[in-house]
Amino acid sequence: MRSDRYIYSLLLDVVEAAKEAGKAILEIYHGDEYQVRIKADDSPLTRADLAAHETLTELLDLIDPDLPLLSEESAHIPFAERSQWKRYWLVDPLDGTKEFIKRNGEFTVNIAIIDNNQPMLGVVHVPVTGETYAAARGVGALKDGEPIRVRRPACAPPVVVGSRSHASEAVTEYLQKLGPHELTAMGSSLKLCKVAEGLADVYPRLGLTSEWDTAAAHCVVEQAGGQVLTAEGQPLRYGHKDSLLNPHFLACGDPRIDWTAPEKARQQLAENARKKTEKEAAEQATER
Repeated sequence: MRSDRYIYSLLLDVVEAAKEAGKAILEIYHGDEYQVRIKADDSPLTRADLAAHETLTELLDLIDPDLPLLSEESAHIPFAERSQWKRYWLVDPLDGTKEFIKRNGEFTVNIAIIDNNQPMLGVVHVPVTGETYAAARGVGALKDGEPIRVRRPACAPPVVVGSRSHASEAVTEYLQKLGPHELTAMGSSLKLCKVAEGLADVYPRLGLTSEWDTAAAHCVVEQAGGQVLTAEGQPLRYGHKDSLLNPHFLACGDPRIDWTAPEKARQQLAENARKKTEKEAAEQATER
């Protein structure tokens, strides 16, 4: 069993690797132009994706050469080989390529270590702002070195984060059932990070994502006291099937709210609001 001190030291090394990849991305981001190539799945690929991938491949091998690496840019590794991995790097060198192309700054470097199908370490670095979210088992969740926690109790109405580039009818239906809410749209894994730091209450992702899109921020959410659950309420898992696509999932803040059942969550939030109002009224009466 590796000590928490070792895990924290490992986490710091991974943070530095993410920052180096961020520098490689920014050199291209701030350049005059960059080429965009469309991959087989119709998603864009830029020189920045490849530069970050090369940087991380080199640096993560120096940190722990015994861990295999699965990246968006190396997704061709067959499941017969991947299924033998008990622990491995899961990396998205540039999450939010569409946001990179739009130049809105909402893209990230995502690095996770998967251990027995669950993320045990995760780093999400935002190159444009320099912000870094980092988490690991036994360490907790941090933003730029300071502890973060999910919001508990959740707001009423809740703050919901959604995708800027991948809206879906399923999410619209979910929000209708959830009732009154405040919706904020943004790109990349930043949505999960906003739940982790208590600036949002839930992120319903009822559409396709890949495992490298979520693993790092998933770890941050969990270590901040939240949950990342499938639409059926089960923990999101990694590396246990041939497909690298995630099922529909929700990143949840306050774990006392059943976010997977929006109508029930609506009732729970209303009850919490009622109790809060009664408590405040009682406190005011006492002060008189």
